[in-house]
Amino acid sequence: MSMAGVILAIIAIIVVGFVGIISFVIGKSAQKKIQERELHTATGSANGILAEAKKKAETVVKEATLSAQEKNHRYRSKIEKELKERRAEIQKQEDRLLQREEALDRKDSAFEHRESTLNRKEQKINREQQNLITQQEEANSLIAKRQAEVEKVAAFTQDEARDLILKETSDQLAEEKARMVKESYYQAQTEADENAKNLIVEAIQQSSADIVSETTVSVVSLPNEDMKGRIIGREGRNIRTFETLTGIDLIIDDTPQAVVLSGFDPIRREVAKMTLEKLIKDGRIHPARIEEMVDKSRKELDERIQEIGEETLFDLGIHSMSPQMIKLVGQLNFKIYHGQNLLGHSIEVAKLAGAFAAELSEDVTLAKRAGLLHDIGKAVNNGVQGSHVQVGVDLAKKYHESPVVIDAIQGYQEGHKPETIISELVSVAEKIAVSRPGAHSDSLESFVHRLDSLEKITDGFDEVQKSYAIQAGREIRVIAKPEEITDTQAIVLARRIKQKIETEMKYPGHIKVTVIREIRSVEYAR
Repeated sequence: MSMAGVILAIIAIIVVGFVGIISFVIGKSAQKKIQERELHTATGSANGILAEAKKKAETVVKEATLSAQEKNHRYRSKIEKELKERRAEIQKQEDRLLQREEALDRKDSAFEHRESTLNRKEQKINREQQNLITQQEEANSLIAKRQAEVEKVAAFTQDEARDLILKETSDQLAEEKARMVKESYYQAQTEADENAKNLIVEAIQQSSADIVSETTVSVVSLPNEDMKGRIIGREGRNIRTFETLTGIDLIIDDTPQAVVLSGFDPIRREVAKMTLEKLIKDGRIHPARIEEMVDKSRKELDERIQEIGEETLFDLGIHSMSPQMIKLVGQLNFKIYHGQNLLGHSIEVAKLAGAFAAELSEDVTLAKRAGLLHDIGKAVNNGVQGSHVQVGVDLAKKYHESPVVIDAIQGYQEGHKPETIISELVSVAEKIAVSRPGAHSDSLESFVHRLDSLEKITDGFDEVQKSYAIQAGREIRVIAKPEEITDTQAIVLARRIKQKIETEMKYPGHIKVTVIREIRSVEYAR
């Protein structure tokens, strides 16, 4: 290569380098401008982002504030509700404490009354003791006087006179004792009757709430709480109409989804319950609709009562009974007496009487009929005067029942003597149904043992000739030796027997002790 070529190459290289340098400088300048533009753009974008972030932050702060206020309101409402519930509970506790305080006050009054009664009895006993002391002193004075007179007149020895006077005085004191026992007995019986009445009244007052609630109240369930307002109606028109038409009180209280029907008549209460259930199911509750549903419920209940009576007669095989009497039989299903359903009790008596009649070859159907109708007087609603026995007899006569049935109904009446065997069978069946001792294997043995023990206790007295336990062990008849006791001493004997029975025996109910002293003089005219 020549020198010129080398020079040209060098120059070319220099030119190229220069051009590269210029291009680099120009590129740097352009890049700087681009970076400045990008920086300006980024700055503007950052300012926008900051502004938007500030707006979002303010929105978040507002939302958080509103949420906190809402949570605070809910918490405050919850706290106020809890405080209200606690106040209500405290009020209920205060009411219960007040009721307990009133009950304690009543018991305190009763105890004061009993204390005053006991004080009067104690004073009376003290007076009687003083009288006895006075009588004893008089007796001692009489003994001394009689002793002197006997020794003077009869020339008795002191021992003989003492024996004679003691015997006479003993006889006189025995008579006086018997007389005093008799008087004290009747007086104590009178006071006991009065005290028993007071105790019964107190017992009724203490237990009346539970018993009444069980026998006079029906509960109707509601689908929701809004139904209570619909039942009440505008200005209470619905509830007033309901109570007027049914004769039953409708109680709406705080009990959830339930109302209470209160009334003594079970038939009316059942009509009211049926009516209210129909109204709740229908949904339309207004005075005209209430009147319509009451009439409908009465008709349905009458039909139901008639069906119950007819089914009962069909099950027992009884025919040809008056429709009015059949209806009364059905009404027994809604009557409760001494905690027992009257219809179930009457059916049980009817079946027992029928079984007895079959064994004795008597009229089974008539016996069942008499057993079924023996309590029919209790089925009649209010407005009828007289006892249930007299009402039952009047009904049986009115609807042309058999004299045997009438005689069975009269079996309750005091002093009535049954005139037919069936009447006796119904009476026995009724006692069995009421007592219902059960079918234990030892029942008969226990029963016989009770009768035997009762007679053995009574026969243990020297004055007793013979005793007989009757009325299923509810009474003991004592035949006294007439030559050993007087009529007044028989009273003392009855009391001694009673005390020994109370001490040595355990038995339900009470046992009647009857002492009989009889003297017979027999002569034959020839």
